[in-house]
Amino acid sequence: MDFFSDNTVGASPRVMAAIAAANDGSLLSYGKDDWTRRVEERFAALFEHEVAVFMVLTGTAANSLALASIVRPWGAILAHQEAHVCEDECGAPEFFSDGAKLIELPGVGAKVTPEAVTATLSRMHAGSVHQVQPQAMTITQATECGTIYTPAEIAALKQAAASRDLRLHMDGARFANALVTLGCTPAEMTWKAGVDVLSFGGTKNGALAAEAVIFFDPTQAEEMQWRRKRAGQTLSKGRLLGAQFEGLLADDHWLDLARHANTQAKRLADAVAKGSQARLAWPCQANEVFLVLPQTLQQRLKAAGIGYHEWSVRSLPPEAPLKDGEIVGRFVMSFATKPGDVEKLIVTIAD
Repeated sequence: MDFFSDNTVGASPRVMAAIAAANDGSLLSYGKDDWTRRVEERFAALFEHEVAVFMVLTGTAANSLALASIVRPWGAILAHQEAHVCEDECGAPEFFSDGAKLIELPGVGAKVTPEAVTATLSRMHAGSVHQVQPQAMTITQATECGTIYTPAEIAALKQAAASRDLRLHMDGARFANALVTLGCTPAEMTWKAGVDVLSFGGTKNGALAAEAVIFFDPTQAEEMQWRRKRAGQTLSKGRLLGAQFEGLLADDHWLDLARHANTQAKRLADAVAKGSQARLAWPCQANEVFLVLPQTLQQRLKAAGIGYHEWSVRSLPPEAPLKDGEIVGRFVMSFATKPGDVEKLIVTIAD
């Protein structure tokens, strides 16, 4: 039973069908096709706003190119210390921005706070040639600990950075999972709360390999077409990316997939909360469950063939440290997670 990640499963059948449909015939290349045009129109309608949309293959490309487009090489990007851009992208944000510096902030549950932003900015002197200049902030939705930012929290972060006019980027690899939990609109979770540019995730939510960089002010996207091409992310057969998003976005399929994943995660979290050897490290707010596991339970899960990742403990609340032998395990549900497998996991933990 695989609970390692939501990118270990394949693509949604609807997405595969859309790719097959786009594969038929001959169309203009490099995004000048009807599939790409329709998806751009869909995103504008979805976010209730004029947008500039750039489709790429990977989340690393989406995050790195988005950030590179809004900072200069001598700029700084504020991020949580466990953000994907800091921990899992092999220096790609710094590489594609030609050297902009990532400034790491602490925070429980992998969430940045306005207080941390204010304190960090106070140490970075405006106009000092001896320091990088803060120009952007990035947040992850849902975070690396499975927690989510409310629109009000996003707006508060934007306000904390207002004195230095930082642009706000959102890594939305699990955007859909956060959205269905909050029950708000995509606009309310992004530009209405102050987000300038979004990495809209598809791969973790039913796409084969598709992410979209969405600028809510098209004038901020002037460099993006050049940066995307230079990074090798401008596909000649761009319609095959557009087709994936058309398959996802049609009839709110992307939200249905996220709801299924979230529902399975909540089943596990609720079962643990009712009583077991495990306990929740952070609240389950999307499609990931982080459990504090004693040694005996770790051994039982291994014997049962249940796969999960051991996770970092840097974002645990200081008042809830681990005991000897305990670890934090990450269990991720996807659109393809079988309810029967979740039930077996629950039984294994409860035994």
